[in-house]
Amino acid sequence: MPFFKEWRAARQLQRKADEFVAALLAEPAEDDVSWLGRAATRGDEDHARWELRYAKRAIGLLVAQRDALDDRTGSLVARTLSEKFERDERIDRDRRELAERQFNARLSAYRDALAARVPDAGVRLGQTLLAFAGGSFRDVDENVHRAGHVLGAYEKEANETLRAVFGTAALPEHVPPSAMAGGATS
Repeated sequence: MPFFKEWRAARQLQRKADEFVAALLAEPAEDDVSWLGRAATRGDEDHARWELRYAKRAIGLLVAQRDALDDRTGSLVARTLSEKFERDERIDRDRRELAERQFNARLSAYRDALAARVPDAGVRLGQTLLAFAGGSFRDVDENVHRAGHVLGAYEKEANETLRAVFGTAALPEHVPPSAMAGGATS
């Protein structure tokens, strides 16, 4: 029965999205929180923790949209992340709309930073994190580099988790990817 086969496939894809999002919801490392608190939030570690949470989630969603094998993955991850956000007990009920707007602003900024055609995307990511955290980023200093390193690690981790959960493309060595999409083989 095709209906049950489709239903099982959809449930399997949703389970994978849940697993991927669970990895994005892992708390940031305490040493990164402490560092960001000192570097940008004037000692406010709660603000630093939230900025790192937002960054990890945003970068993970962008990785899912950019690198997933199945076009549905990005939207499933976005929906699952949104549902988790809605149930996050660390966010007061009356502040959830504000938290969503804050996340969306960061998502847009990180999307721009990742898409920028610059020699060192890590610098752009680092500047973005520090700007949202309230720190100075005009000079490319050790804080910008550390912020870029932290977010670069989030991107790498999200990509590795995406491949581990959803799988990797397997193409025969002699067939170019364009041929799999209906292009000509050479």
